[in-house]
Amino acid sequence: MDQKIDRNGDPAAGPLDPATKLVTAGRDPSAQHGFVNTPIYRGSTVLYPNVETFLKRAARYTYGTKGTPTTEALESAWTELTGAAGTVLLGSGLAAISLALMSCMRAGDHLLVTDSVYRPTRTFCDSVLKRFGVETTYYHPLLGADIGREFRPNTRAVFTEAPGSLSFEMQDIPAIAQAAHTRGAIVLMDNTWATPLFFSPHAHGVDLSIDAGTKYLSGASDLLLGLVSANERCWRDLRATFEATAFCAGPEDVFLALRGLRSMRVRLMHQQESGLAVARWLADRPEVARVLHPALETDPGHAIWKRDFTGASSLFSIILKPMPDAAAHAFINALKLFGIGASWGGFESLAIPFDCTPFRAAGTWKPGGPGIRFHIGLEDVGDLIDDLERGFAAMRRPDRARG
Repeated sequence: MDQKIDRNGDPAAGPLDPATKLVTAGRDPSAQHGFVNTPIYRGSTVLYPNVETFLKRAARYTYGTKGTPTTEALESAWTELTGAAGTVLLGSGLAAISLALMSCMRAGDHLLVTDSVYRPTRTFCDSVLKRFGVETTYYHPLLGADIGREFRPNTRAVFTEAPGSLSFEMQDIPAIAQAAHTRGAIVLMDNTWATPLFFSPHAHGVDLSIDAGTKYLSGASDLLLGLVSANERCWRDLRATFEATAFCAGPEDVFLALRGLRSMRVRLMHQQESGLAVARWLADRPEVARVLHPALETDPGHAIWKRDFTGASSLFSIILKPMPDAAAHAFINALKLFGIGASWGGFESLAIPFDCTPFRAAGTWKPGGPGIRFHIGLEDVGDLIDDLERGFAAMRRPDRARG
């Protein structure tokens, strides 16, 4: 249960605000000789006080892969933040996706996955899960409660992502969860875009929530980390699968993630404001056909976003008006402040081209023009807009090279 702690350490009535949880969760300075942060515990071997304790594995820590004070601090903090029964930490976002699916899928099962999913998730489903006897069907991300028509007798789980990777369709997670739970299925969600600060997954019916800590939890583009939080229904199987595979995260990355956790809200709030400012500016550009950002009033998914989410991250896309790919590439190549990189969530802004046409299965992707995905970092918005002006100028001169 959430508790508010006063300066003397006495519990007081009322839950803590998420902003306060980010600062207090997973910290116990009294256990660290008064130091504010839990230090990095490196090690594989744990020594037991006697044979009896060893045989019963009765110690608090038993082996490096099963947990240390460092990993326990982040697991505890993330569990509190998400409102989960428990959390496991892994070496990357994709590792978290893979383990979450492995914890609930069996040979002969059928899996439903949103067609707008992060592409490496798709690769895992179409290769590893397929080899293990799991069949995957990709459903249209806008189905909502109608997803029930996609179920089969052996449908075991539904994998969601809101908004969708690259194309930013907003899924109706509560409606999907209700349809799935009525049929006994498990609901998974990739919640990396919103983080638990802007979307509370388990409160909206998600059983297994997945986050790439590589992104906003890091905030500095310098670590690889994945987190899976589970409700009571799925926690036991998730933890058992984690211990059976030992897909554990490195101690330095966990420490850096703990440090990033404390400032995550401040960064997200600032980047949300900057992202919306840049998105609205782009929406008024004559070269832009539409902006894919659910927090914009003009976005088709805005009503769902406004109902279920408390904020928006700084990742969004645009669709340009019909033009050669070379012109869109010249735009990106001319940018000085926007790097060309896939892993977003850090302090630096990014821009990449994208095209969903080759891998969509539940519908045809016909955007009408080239797509560009942006991540807005911590730079000054005016400087970023000046940089985008430079890109649009280069778009009219596609022979202009980067630099």
